[in-house]
Amino acid sequence: MTINIDKITPRLGAEIQGINLAKPLSQKDIEQIRQAFLDHMVLVFRHQHLSRDQHKAFARLFGDIHIHPSKRGGMGRPDASIDPEVFIIDTKPEAKQTNGEVWHSDVSCEPMPPAASLLYVTRVPENGGGDTLFANMYAAYEELSADLKLLLSKKTAYHDGEQDLRAYGIRLRPDQTYPNASHPVITRHPETGRPLLFVNASFTSHIEGLSRWESDMLLQGIYRFVANNPRIQCRVKWSPGTLVMWDNRCLQHQAVRDYAGFARYGERISVLDGEVPKPAH
Repeated sequence: MTINIDKITPRLGAEIQGINLAKPLSQKDIEQIRQAFLDHMVLVFRHQHLSRDQHKAFARLFGDIHIHPSKRGGMGRPDASIDPEVFIIDTKPEAKQTNGEVWHSDVSCEPMPPAASLLYVTRVPENGGGDTLFANMYAAYEELSADLKLLLSKKTAYHDGEQDLRAYGIRLRPDQTYPNASHPVITRHPETGRPLLFVNASFTSHIEGLSRWESDMLLQGIYRFVANNPRIQCRVKWSPGTLVMWDNRCLQHQAVRDYAGFARYGERISVLDGEVPKPAH
């Protein structure tokens, strides 16, 4: 079958047609998908019918499976039926909140954050809501002034997992742990070599070496710039049987919570590339 690539926007996202991810892929198919992933950063595969093992097999083409910190550090539930390699997003109609409502990069608080995430959604809200927004952090960096690029290029930021937990009303017990890490504010993508902005509202606590008010001023400005900048964004509407994979190294995303009273179900698998975020210079 021939793979067709249709751009979602000029700077971000593509729908991939003509591929069945449940079947073994040829080396040519894999190479095309890898290149499309680097070029477009968000890939949308519709009309897929995947078992969990098939979902994992496709994910492993891009790296080793990442175990979410909620399944580690004494936080994992002892239920043997729960697969630690799968992060389940099961939003009930009565839920008051759900995962990913704030712009973020998946668990950037990890010393080695996931390189990519692959979310397979099988139930979408009946009201038509539940889209996901993505933001291109290469483009965000490119739009900064030269002076701000210079300032941020010399800085690191602290990414605090507990900050994200607190937003969901979760407090750790003494026997539990959750990761935190310092990463360069401006990193370089390990495969493309391009510089990008690597801070996000969910996990980034502060820019190190600055007073709190200076850090807050810069970070809050960056967050508003990303959230309110349609030039660097694309929007994906889900349908049952859609798998979306995104490059966690150079993107942020936000799950739009416009479906209160309706259900949504998906399973996410994230993978590692063996690289920690490195400064761009």
